[in-house]
Amino acid sequence: MKRGRENGTLNYEEIMDALQHVDLAPEQIDEIYERFAEHGIRVIPDAAEESEPAQADEKHDEPEEEAAEAVDLSVPDNVSLDDPVRMYLKEIGRVPLLTAEEEVELAKRIEQGDEEARRKLVEANLRLVVSIAKRYVGRGMPLLDLIQEGNLGLIKAVEKFEYRKGFKFSTYATWWIRQAITRAIADQARTIRIPVHMVETINKLMRVSRSLLQELGREPTAEEIAERMDMTPERVREIQRMAQEPVSLETPIGEEEDSHLGDFIEDSDAPAPAEAASFTMLREQLEGVLETLTPREEKVLRLRFGLDDGRARTLEEVGQVFGVTRERIRQIEAKALRKLRHPSRSKKLKDFLE
Repeated sequence: MKRGRENGTLNYEEIMDALQHVDLAPEQIDEIYERFAEHGIRVIPDAAEESEPAQADEKHDEPEEEAAEAVDLSVPDNVSLDDPVRMYLKEIGRVPLLTAEEEVELAKRIEQGDEEARRKLVEANLRLVVSIAKRYVGRGMPLLDLIQEGNLGLIKAVEKFEYRKGFKFSTYATWWIRQAITRAIADQARTIRIPVHMVETINKLMRVSRSLLQELGREPTAEEIAERMDMTPERVREIQRMAQEPVSLETPIGEEEDSHLGDFIEDSDAPAPAEAASFTMLREQLEGVLETLTPREEKVLRLRFGLDDGRARTLEEVGQVFGVTRERIRQIEAKALRKLRHPSRSKKLKDFLE
């Protein structure tokens, strides 16, 4: 707010950065715009948007209807379009645009419950949704899904728009469209959901990282990013870890795609083949040695050392099983171990201890 009062303007990126840790309710968005109006702060597009030819419509010396026509319905080259998307873009390009007076007139009719006016105001601004949605391509959702989510935000903006406050509808709607798209990306684009405010933080970090890459000619370090973002290197590394996308172990590998990623990832918990074979042989030899003891001695050792289920019992617990004292169990155990130490038995196990 302080920056807005000093400059008289704020762009969307500045607002989003300031509110990235706040999950706003619909009513609070209206309150924010009211506060901006009270302090004479005008909301303008991002600097990056103003620099693009597609956004030449924001220049103040152009009539509003001409500016709206300049909204670019093209999409980045790396985005593949199927027929439904092409048909949709072509269709909304035919919808006539509205002047400021027509927007106010439609808003008045909407206030009186005119559904036809609501439909016209929505359709006349569908190209604005496309212009915003295409900026979020590459963040985990197809372009058509981004447009659909943005359209939901546009419909909400039409419902909430109050013409008496003097806001330009496209300025007001942009906030709702952006919020709808960013929430959808946070909720749907990732296998593991990331909160909305963290999505904005990740996006800001990516922008800073790309900017430093161009300046330095190499990948920036966490320390360099931290200095630019005014945070600690540890926090930068934490955000970078959050930004990583999970990869399916079933991802096909190779030209013929007959192998999967999981086939090439070592299981650090699994024993090596040689160790597994050695363990199996040791167990077989141990079983053979135990069979040379009396049944009682064998069972006492199995219970005391957890040879069957992995849980070692106390002298007290084993005594309860046999109905004798713990001292008697200690004696049986000591006698059985002395037998196992005899060379006739121990030599079968010594090779596994080397």
